[in-house]
Amino acid sequence: MAMEKAKELISSSPVFFFSKTYCDACKEVGEFLLQLGAKYKMVELDVESDGAELQSALVEWTGQRLVPNIFIGGNHIGGKADLMKKHKEGYLITLLTEAGALPNSNPAV
Repeated sequence: MAMEKAKELISSSPVFFFSKTYCDACKEVGEFLLQLGAKYKMVELDVESDGAELQSALVEWTGQRLVPNIFIGGNHIGGKADLMKKHKEGYLITLLTEAGALPNSNPAV
């Protein structure tokens, strides 16, 4: 059930990440994506009634326990360091564009 919900949430936006209200790295990821102009959605696991179950499902699926747990175009990216590495290497804008997360971009078909 939690795995199905996680996958449904992830598919609801070109960029989706799981967060917690007290997570500074999560806030930084959200701010960074806004600076890039990327559309995203997120869920804060510590305020969701089934947040612990969602987090357990994510650990089982991705192997990642920590937040932010980021997905672009439905693909698991990892955490903040992984996102920033993709940006530094020049891949992030391409990923965001292909996912349809940037203005005037169309999702890859």
